[in-house]
Amino acid sequence: FFQVDRFLHAMRLHDDQLNDISARFQAEMKKGLSAESNAAAAVKMLPTHVRSTPDGSEKGQFMALDFGGSKFKVLQVKVREGMGIRKGGVEMDEKTYRIPKELLTGRGTELLDHVAESLKDFLHERNISLEKKHPLAFTFSFPCEQTALNRGLLLSWSKNFRARGLQGKDVVQVLRDSIDRTGGMDMEVLAMVNDTVATMMTCGFDDQYCQAGLIIGTGTNACYMEELRHVDLVEGDEGRMCVNTEWGAFGDDGALDDFITEFDRDVDAASNNPGKQIFEKMISGMYLGELVRLVVLKMAKVGKLFDGRVSDALRTKGKITTAHVAAMEEYKNGLKNTRTILEELDLSPSDDDCIAVQHISTIVSFRSSNLVAAGLAAILTRIKHNRNRRALRITVGVDGTVYKTHPQYPKRLHKVVRRLLPDCHVRFALSDSGSSKGAALVTAVAQRLASRKRQVDETLSSFKLSQEQLQLVKARMRAGLEAGLKSKGPSAIKMLPSFVYHTPDGTENGKYLALDLGGTNFRAMLVNFKKSLQQNVRLYHKIYTIPLEIMQGTGEELFDHLAQCIGDFLDYMGMKNARLPAGFTFSFPCEQTAIDTGTLVSWTKGFKATNCEGHDVVSMLREAIKRRNEFELDIAAVVNDTVGTMMSCAYEDPQCEIGLIAGTGTNVCYMEEQGAAEMLKMCVNTEWGGLGDDGSLDDIITPYDTEVDQNSVNPGKQRFEKLTSGMYLGEIVRQVLLDLTRGGLLFRGHVTETLKTPGIFQTKYLSQIESDRLALLQVRSILQQLGLNSNCDDSIIVKEVCGAVSRRAAQLSKPFFFFTTKALAPRCDVTFLPSEEGSGKGAALITAVARKKKEI
Repeated sequence: FFQVDRFLHAMRLHDDQLNDISARFQAEMKKGLSAESNAAAAVKMLPTHVRSTPDGSEKGQFMALDFGGSKFKVLQVKVREGMGIRKGGVEMDEKTYRIPKELLTGRGTELLDHVAESLKDFLHERNISLEKKHPLAFTFSFPCEQTALNRGLLLSWSKNFRARGLQGKDVVQVLRDSIDRTGGMDMEVLAMVNDTVATMMTCGFDDQYCQAGLIIGTGTNACYMEELRHVDLVEGDEGRMCVNTEWGAFGDDGALDDFITEFDRDVDAASNNPGKQIFEKMISGMYLGELVRLVVLKMAKVGKLFDGRVSDALRTKGKITTAHVAAMEEYKNGLKNTRTILEELDLSPSDDDCIAVQHISTIVSFRSSNLVAAGLAAILTRIKHNRNRRALRITVGVDGTVYKTHPQYPKRLHKVVRRLLPDCHVRFALSDSGSSKGAALVTAVAQRLASRKRQVDETLSSFKLSQEQLQLVKARMRAGLEAGLKSKGPSAIKMLPSFVYHTPDGTENGKYLALDLGGTNFRAMLVNFKKSLQQNVRLYHKIYTIPLEIMQGTGEELFDHLAQCIGDFLDYMGMKNARLPAGFTFSFPCEQTAIDTGTLVSWTKGFKATNCEGHDVVSMLREAIKRRNEFELDIAAVVNDTVGTMMSCAYEDPQCEIGLIAGTGTNVCYMEEQGAAEMLKMCVNTEWGGLGDDGSLDDIITPYDTEVDQNSVNPGKQRFEKLTSGMYLGEIVRQVLLDLTRGGLLFRGHVTETLKTPGIFQTKYLSQIESDRLALLQVRSILQQLGLNSNCDDSIIVKEVCGAVSRRAAQLSKPFFFFTTKALAPRCDVTFLPSEEGSGKGAALITAVARKKKEI
């Protein structure tokens, strides 16, 4: 043992070295994923265009070709719905075909012609219809650059294949041509996958945590599900994609030179591809036996084994195989097997020789499992960081003859991986017919995703408005505005006069109280306008919640609550004895006959307080203040929040003559000409949220909008507002998500009580989810907060739904009257100015302007 250990000390890797190798591989992965450095990267990190692992709902019948060695398989695979994710398996019928040796190095077209002819033979033998169109899955276990799921350019051959004329060609297209030449079959090649990817997919069918695949056989490779935003070679950043690392080439650029031994160099020099696949030559079954032979040969030559005797067989390449290595390490029969193997090499080993050779075999195979563990640790660490997890639960699907047949290899690998990654719960799942079944599952998943995308797109198509539709809605809006201006009777768009005749001119000064009621909060604000240009406005405010029982109680209770809040604010400011002029922002439809009177037309935004509609809200507030008998106010103006917003912005920009609110509710106001002769203007509060109350929007209203409207406190009212405002957008999204889930397109068809709860999906979640900067991991986190257990695909769909609903709201809100989009108003130059403290400050400005004009 001691002599062997000294001889092979460079192959005995401790954890610090393994962590170093793992860090180097992480750097190589990053280089391979980047578009800038990929060309020079040794580890190519090839996108596979496989975007999802199985979820158990896959179904269908598929033909499959499994091509990766000196033999290949033709299979018929039946995937039955409901069989996956711990429920069962897949039915397969298969036949193995040999590849004549001359085809391995002959013309590539002849090689694939042989594959096509074998496929046809299988169809005949199994009495499978030749007239029917069959989806075909193709496992092709060689490095390919894929630009689509069913298109892959062969980068290089490996495993002794040297067929001419295929390198750089689309292998799928060459296979299609061969099938056409063979004739008599109707095959649609839907997917080409690497055997490593197929292994991951096979294990993923029964284990939803399987997000990585590993092959340790004749060759070696690994794949995993990478965040698409990190895969520069593929457009898009939503979701995940399986990346085929092609890690066998790790070290081709010299990254492992300080870990390579003289025996590795000898193996490489004698290989078919010197300088290539360095990592694979240290790990895989094609080379392990040869490494052991070279070590034994050298030790014999220097007299450390067999008394210095070397046989011709021991000098012959390939005489010790990986199967021999596995046999030498068997638990009980290892030494006996070692003696037999050595005697077959015309050697006469002593007991010590057998022990030494067995130990050599152990060190070589142990190094292999250690290197695999280091590479796998790099992949799992990347997944953990990508998903921002402190700990990671993951399953690795594994296949390959070394892993399956070597008695000690799996245990060693598992132990080292878990030691290198103590924060990860890693399960290893042995793949059953991995590469064959997996290719069919890739095809089944692709079909499922395509079908789901079609159905989701069809659902969301009703939210997509064409330019022609927008032009029609714009025309209806304009007609409604004009009708509202002229009409003495009921009108969907009220066009209420505000009795605000002037915008600010910058000379306003003094202290004013601003009161703002527009939603679930009431705000009291002290505004001090100064003539100093350096600090012309100072604001102090306090926000008070309006409880639901007050919103939907009696009018007297509501206004008493407002009076109590005002008294608290004046106490807070130490101004309870000052009789301040006040402006009252009241963000509900009111008919005004003067600037300080406003009769409530109807409640909106969830308010239902009784005995208010048809009454003057200023009088109701004055009466509540009088009942309280603690302070006095001079309420000089009542204004809509939209008018207040316009006034606030006009204080900053004198050209501002339009106000727009897109919040809990929505509304627009503007300065309307009163008469050409006098050149007078008055601000008109459109109350445009009522557009469609007369049925004029029925052609763009979806069933989800109808459901939201019918469940609102004012069915049939404020139809435009219900399509565009913050109070309703989240609920529209919830209705869509509920429908998609019931249709089995989301959350695995599981309708939770949370999802059935009205109002649970607030508009703030919609805004957060739709943010371009928000990764899908964070989208998933938001959904989990709502009790919705989602996967990556679910998160993508939820984001699409949020985008469709909010995009329609933006399309409908922007193009009307003041025409803000170039397509709908090419001759208008419109500037948007966000309002700061808009409605409250605006109410104070209206009060200041009104008092100034009154003084004049």
